[in-house]
Amino acid sequence: MLFESFDLLSALATLAACLVSMALLLAVSQQLWQLRWTATRDKNCKLPMPKGSMGFPIIGETCHWLFQGAGFHASRRQKYGNVFKTHLLGRPLIRVTGADNVRKVLMGEHSLVSVDWPQSTSTLLGPNSLANSIGDIHRKRRKVFAKVFSHEALESYLPKIQQVIQETLRVWSSNPEPINVYRESQRLSFHMAVRVLLGFRISDEEMCHFFNTFQEFVDNLFSLPIDLPFSGYRKGIRARDKLQKMIEKAIREKPLCTQGKDYADALDVLMESAKENGAELTMQELKESTVELIFASFATTASASTSLIMQLLRHPAVLEKLREELRVRGILHNGCLCEGELRLDTICSLKYLDCVIKEVLRLFTPVSGGYRVAMQTFELDGVQIPKGWSVMYSIRDTHDTSAVFKEVNAFDPDRFSEERGEDKEGRFHYLPFGGGVRSCLGKQLATLFLRILAIELASTSRFELATRTFPRMVSVPVVHPTDGLKVKFFGLDSNQNEIMAKSDELLGATV
Repeated sequence: MLFESFDLLSALATLAACLVSMALLLAVSQQLWQLRWTATRDKNCKLPMPKGSMGFPIIGETCHWLFQGAGFHASRRQKYGNVFKTHLLGRPLIRVTGADNVRKVLMGEHSLVSVDWPQSTSTLLGPNSLANSIGDIHRKRRKVFAKVFSHEALESYLPKIQQVIQETLRVWSSNPEPINVYRESQRLSFHMAVRVLLGFRISDEEMCHFFNTFQEFVDNLFSLPIDLPFSGYRKGIRARDKLQKMIEKAIREKPLCTQGKDYADALDVLMESAKENGAELTMQELKESTVELIFASFATTASASTSLIMQLLRHPAVLEKLREELRVRGILHNGCLCEGELRLDTICSLKYLDCVIKEVLRLFTPVSGGYRVAMQTFELDGVQIPKGWSVMYSIRDTHDTSAVFKEVNAFDPDRFSEERGEDKEGRFHYLPFGGGVRSCLGKQLATLFLRILAIELASTSRFELATRTFPRMVSVPVVHPTDGLKVKFFGLDSNQNEIMAKSDELLGATV
């Protein structure tokens, strides 16, 4: 018995020694990890490095970021200030918040900073994408893409976008079960991108396979660059390769603009624009450009559409005020959307609708920020940004902390009215589409889609929340509800049309 007790104590002592050794090893390795990045400071600059933590060796603070979402950046900003260092997705990073700081980063393109996406994102989007291009190549490609989103092109897309939205809302209203708005908004924006913008003629079965493959691509676009068989990075590469095969097939089968089509889609415009600028696109360039066009109008548009519907549910007074504007402008009459009134100039002249869309994008900016790399050491908010370090400027945090917005957490479209104009005090306080030479080229298309969706919701649909409470929002990879947004849609029947018609009459009598 005595020997057995001795053996047990010896085993416990050995286990304790192993645990202590492991803890010491972890502590030492973490300290060496922190020192490794502290040593990268520019010794010719007297300013200190930004405060912050580099997390654990190799993985940094990636796990904290994935689990905490927007709370991760908020907690670090509160602890370290508007400029802090961290380590995410396999690389060191300096996170930047605040209008003045963001302005310096965005206006320093090609001089202080250059584009620098995470390795996984850069690889999956491809070397020929606009997002990855730099210098003169970026300027030339941006010029080619600009025509895709011109006023004339948007006017051409408008009827098709409206048709897709109307058909979708009819399907939602005919469904006896609640709709998962985020999931269905993804399908809507994907449908719009593939069949309207790109003009692909593919079957419903092919569309479903296309959608699922693209969803896997997007889900792994921001992943650790670890190329193992079951890693997110490898899944993303497989999804990209499948996508490019499907896209090449669809492009080769796509009818030309001159073959009986009633409008020029974005891919037609892109190819024609490239020819005009003396840079006809290769098939590989077309495939990567197509992926980028879908991505730009898919995840972010679905996110913003879901946020729009959620805010109209939360604030019925906003929805009614929107309907009132449509009545006053003659777009909504006797409870029906007047045909022939929905032109681009008409839509863009709706002031309150513009305020609603701006407020949705202020509170629920789909993309949290953008990535750059320091081309030289420079100063920001009293600290040094060393040459070679990645910089992520924050859009959402800048909106949340900007002093120009009153009651920043309140949904208040009137803050953007001409009378109040809270966004007029500086353009870098409000930047849902970024800024500088890399501002989002598709912002006019995105806002057009949201405006048409809001008009159709206000004029042809009745909808209500199907759960007791609104879902929690998360921010990775884009802002979206944790379990979707469950909503029951109803088409407007004759009784509801009569009610809206009486509202029109009362409004007319008042005027």
